[in-house]
Amino acid sequence: MNHFQRAADGTLHAEGVPLTRIADEVGTPTYIYSRATLERHFRVFDEAWAGQPHLVCYAMKALSNLTVLNLLAKLGAGFDIVSAGELARVLKAGGDASKVVFSGVGKRRDEMAAALQAGIKCFNVESEAELDHLDEVARAHGAKAPVSLRINPDVDPQTHPYISTGLSKNKFGIPQTRARAAYARAGELEGLDVVGLDYHIGSQLAQVEPMVEACRRVLGLMTQLFEDGHAIEHLDVGGGLGITYRDEAPPSPAEYAATLKAELRAAGYQHLTILTEPGRVIVGNAGVMLMKVLLTKDNGVKRFAIVDAAMNDNIRPALYDAYQGLEPVAPVATSQRQVVDVVGPVCESGDFFARDRDLPPLDEGDLLVMRSSGAYGFVMASNYNSRPRPAEVLVDGDSYTVVRTRETIEDLWRGELIPE
Repeated sequence: MNHFQRAADGTLHAEGVPLTRIADEVGTPTYIYSRATLERHFRVFDEAWAGQPHLVCYAMKALSNLTVLNLLAKLGAGFDIVSAGELARVLKAGGDASKVVFSGVGKRRDEMAAALQAGIKCFNVESEAELDHLDEVARAHGAKAPVSLRINPDVDPQTHPYISTGLSKNKFGIPQTRARAAYARAGELEGLDVVGLDYHIGSQLAQVEPMVEACRRVLGLMTQLFEDGHAIEHLDVGGGLGITYRDEAPPSPAEYAATLKAELRAAGYQHLTILTEPGRVIVGNAGVMLMKVLLTKDNGVKRFAIVDAAMNDNIRPALYDAYQGLEPVAPVATSQRQVVDVVGPVCESGDFFARDRDLPPLDEGDLLVMRSSGAYGFVMASNYNSRPRPAEVLVDGDSYTVVRTRETIEDLWRGELIPE
């Protein structure tokens, strides 16, 4: 469920705010997030784990606006980070460092040091070499780094290959065949404190079966680790639960959690603390991107609607050939439809949001929204073609706040120097 719905007059609203108002007052393109949707999605996910000790660590790579992070922190969220910059954002937003897990295959030593000094909950270590690096940093700071080893269970997540992370050919994690040896090595290092076990098989997961298979394999390893004398305190089951972009029917958070809790009970680990790392499922359908039609064009072969947003503003269609819903903001007054490519002004044939999309007739000046833009939208935006990045807006009931101002032309060269 989300709070982007049409009012009685047919105009698309975010909660109680007509999107036409935001277009008039803030401009386009603009990312718009619904506070009610963000809060509801987090609570639904968190409540699904009731009865199991757990911590929901929001995967902030999906959307890292400070206001959104502050909102989630107030709801009790922890955070899954992958860089020192993300850690700094969590702390700036009022997040609790003791609820932070640090993932990623290439943590720099200065990033490790910053996380140690902040007092994070755990490092999700992804290689044997990283164990040695982290041990060196921790001992240099007179500290012990809490670690969880990310295990690659070699399970096909049945998702897009770019967001698959649990196969042996992927760069992520330590192969399960080397896991016991890696844990033995971690236990020998003076600067490390082994506290957890971690896995994550991919993003936009739409089926339960791969999740169950991965969980079973890792729980089997968990038993072996306890036998080896490791005092494992938590199991991090990763994130990746999918959302509906078009006609996908991923498991609900309740179904997802119930399935994994059943596996935990069957293995005798119902009292183990579970960490989860949801991102897209929290913010994906809590945001839209608002854009305006600049002009229409018919070259005799195809009809195009050229909009003021571009691939630099939302790269998902170009990068993943991803489908995202598009619809006019204004009431649709006709049953007529047109097949059209919705494209941006960037000088790339890959600069498109939709190809051969069946839409109501579009005219210059019409407002469009791209649905499901809360996750991996603004965070992947760039200044390609020297285009300022969009504004971000948070709607709360019948009011809204600009939570990131639109970049200016001068912002494009901030930090650049012309040598004399």
